[in-house]
Amino acid sequence: MSDRMQVGKREMARAAVMPGPGLAPEVRRYPVPEVEPGAVLLKTIASEVCGTDVHLWHGRLAGVPYPLIPGHVSVGRVEATGGEIRDADGVPVRPGDVITFLDVHGTCNSCWYCLVAKATTRCPHRRVYGITYGAEDAPGLSGGWSERIYLRPGTKIVGLAEGVSPEAWIGGGCGLPTAVHAIDLAQIRLGDRVLIQGSGPVGLSACALAMLSGAGWVGVLGAPAQRLKAAEAMGADWRQDVTQTTREERARAVRDVTGGRGPDIVIEASGNPEAVPEGCELVRDAGRYVIVGQYTDNGSIELNPHLHINRKHLEIRGCWGSDYSHVYRAMEILARFGRRVDWSALITRRYGLSEVGAALADVEARRVVKAVIVPE
Repeated sequence: MSDRMQVGKREMARAAVMPGPGLAPEVRRYPVPEVEPGAVLLKTIASEVCGTDVHLWHGRLAGVPYPLIPGHVSVGRVEATGGEIRDADGVPVRPGDVITFLDVHGTCNSCWYCLVAKATTRCPHRRVYGITYGAEDAPGLSGGWSERIYLRPGTKIVGLAEGVSPEAWIGGGCGLPTAVHAIDLAQIRLGDRVLIQGSGPVGLSACALAMLSGAGWVGVLGAPAQRLKAAEAMGADWRQDVTQTTREERARAVRDVTGGRGPDIVIEASGNPEAVPEGCELVRDAGRYVIVGQYTDNGSIELNPHLHINRKHLEIRGCWGSDYSHVYRAMEILARFGRRVDWSALITRRYGLSEVGAALADVEARRVVKAVIVPE
């Protein structure tokens, strides 16, 4: 029997809450909002735990309105809509549908970044479910670690494609759309040799997408062994454990398996700042380096502009987050290639709302590839 209850005529929903930086998560109850015009109420099926949630737990992101209901990438079943709601294809969203949504909300589509730079991920008005909407912000329930998720008017919705299970979508999680963005910037040509630094969810999805994009060879540098095993299942031709090798050993090994020149493209998805100068050295001269892993400020590094960039004729591209097009195309990828690459297999363990502390600890310690919160 569900622990939800009703107070008077107002239904209550349980949610896992971060009270503040460094504090133990708590399960609290919040009223389920009345569905206003343009809004959607979801019954949560699953929500992921990613590295960003660990950073939230430690208070390493600025401007976070604690207490917070985390869970920025989720999947749920529609319970109610505030009038007629349609997705980007014009398909009506109806009760009973299983959907996901772009976690970024409030993008203005009026500022210079939106209209001129075409970089909506840098819109100064953007808000994010599970990150910049607090638990006390009306109307509430703005994170996926809850029995209900309230999607505010204007939220961009993507229905689960035929044949795509909730497990497959949440197995990809935020890492899959982010990797779609990184692969776009990588501009992989058929036959290119691609090296991925990092074997977390972003790196593993980037590995699969590089393979599906026609790379002639895909390598992964990462750890621990569980994640490197997952990399093989995601299409890696070659893997190496960074905890068992030195930087010099990795450089020799990568050159040996890439014809002595190095990979044509290197994608940094590790989140470790020290990976950046190493990646600049690993990629071949006149190659391309895409940095997607530095979502949080983990510190500074030392680069030699002459040796690392200019003399190598190296192209470096930064990649920040994802927009609706990446979420939409991630769903298309799952529909087309889901039988070839099993993103659901990345889910290591499922946790209830009372177990989110354990889930965060497991993600931080890399004891899991993908941790998923299942409220019921």
